[in-house]
Amino acid sequence: MEISSLIEPLFENFENPIVSMFAVSTVETIYMVFLSTIFSLLLGFPIGVLLVITKEGGIYEMKKFNAILGIIINALRSFPFIILMILLFPLSRFVVGSTIGATAAVVPLSIGAAPFVARIVEGALLEVDHGLIEASQSMGASNSTIIFKVMLPECYPTLVHGIVVTIISLIGYSAMAGTIGAGGLGDLAIRFGYLRFKLDIMIYAIIIIIILVQVIQSVGNYIVYRRQKKLGK
Repeated sequence: MEISSLIEPLFENFENPIVSMFAVSTVETIYMVFLSTIFSLLLGFPIGVLLVITKEGGIYEMKKFNAILGIIINALRSFPFIILMILLFPLSRFVVGSTIGATAAVVPLSIGAAPFVARIVEGALLEVDHGLIEASQSMGASNSTIIFKVMLPECYPTLVHGIVVTIISLIGYSAMAGTIGAGGLGDLAIRFGYLRFKLDIMIYAIIIIIILVQVIQSVGNYIVYRRQKKLGK
């Protein structure tokens, strides 16, 4: 069942239909971004860890595997999102039974953001002082302990900032997805704002997107602040 069919009845009693449209579109955007963030992290996070631990000098050094994985990640990152979404229509239909709607858009959004997440995780882990890793190895720590108890906690603030950037990028991607049937604020801005020459609707949609971005950035900054305060930094 498409998300719009579930949320539209919640707002159908609004006296102003425009307000109802904006409410439904905002919920659709949040729905797409939330699920896409979860799935892109599930896909991209382990890939980012693999890129670091299999590189030359890594704790699981596999240079050929690392090179191949890096090429695949770079190839996926080079795809314009609109083209990637169209190419993944068959996969969306296979997974959710449709190529139209917010739920269908989650598939290409997740796959499109996963390589981005992988590179963010890789960059964060590469900032970890190699001396900490060597010290852990000298004390007999296992590789899994080094990854989960040393490397990931050490780069926590950078990871949070990276995840925030990913979420903000997904908001932009979801707006683009709206142009080809995904729904959300992008669809509202194009279908009712641009195509029907209602500039005010387009402006309001942009304002809501800006508010979403500001809220997410503020939450991310607060999480990092709390973490650093807890560590006494």
